[in-house]
Amino acid sequence: MKTFYYVHTGHRIGLDRFRRAVAIMNALEDEDITLLTSDYRIAQAARDFGIDKSVGIDVVRNIPQIAHHGDKLIFDSDEANPIMLEDMRNYFSSFVRVSDKQDDVKAENEFLLSPYLEGEGICKAVVIADKYFTCKEKTVAISYFFGDDDYEKDLEKHLDFIEDLNPHLQLGFYYFLDYEAMLQTKFVNSFEFEEYDEMIMQSKILITASPQAVLDSLASGGKPIYIQREDYTQNFNSLFENLNVPIVFEYDKNHLSVILESINERNYEKIENNCNKIANFLKESLNL
Repeated sequence: MKTFYYVHTGHRIGLDRFRRAVAIMNALEDEDITLLTSDYRIAQAARDFGIDKSVGIDVVRNIPQIAHHGDKLIFDSDEANPIMLEDMRNYFSSFVRVSDKQDDVKAENEFLLSPYLEGEGICKAVVIADKYFTCKEKTVAISYFFGDDDYEKDLEKHLDFIEDLNPHLQLGFYYFLDYEAMLQTKFVNSFEFEEYDEMIMQSKILITASPQAVLDSLASGGKPIYIQREDYTQNFNSLFENLNVPIVFEYDKNHLSVILESINERNYEKIENNCNKIANFLKESLNL
């Protein structure tokens, strides 16, 4: 009987789910878990994140080609319809689903990890890696991280949104090679993809369209500002409102300016380190 962790990733999805999977798997470092991703490229790079076993499977329907009936699964994706989810609950001996939806409902034969919901078989927690709770001196005034994916090159289309701020740029994983080179000419300083941790730790203010980067920044003592992309879910907005994280819609430059003018007076809510809580919940739920 094996344990698997599936995350939806890709050049139109980004790596937010992957980054929180890394946080969870590192918290469960003594357990034998194989990461399954919908993208071969990040599966190959997973070892750089401390994950020893990872397999790219292209699409969610290929999970049974790797896993077998009776195995255990942590599932972080919105790809599956209700029928497919029920099939997976019956296929695996233990099934844990990671949810971001405030109006979600836990099924009888599953466990749920959620930032919103509470109850039996549910772990209410926000996933952030331990390392980000070690606050360090902020040496970068402001950074900009659009996300790990930008297939439509929206960052370039909206450069005027942040051009007057002179921020450091955090490059993403799925950016086109020529696109990266062009972007670096537009910013005085930039962080490479591999320098994400340094960017989070060093940035006093982080403007980002990545929900996970918002949480990582907040944990490290930064002051994140969330940019709501049209192609991204709004599931995190209620959570961010509760944490007093400002949200900017439609690349509203005037709104961003207002936020920045008063950001030192903004009282961000303190976020909890839930790594042990999540690890214990998963060990119990999966009988690890």
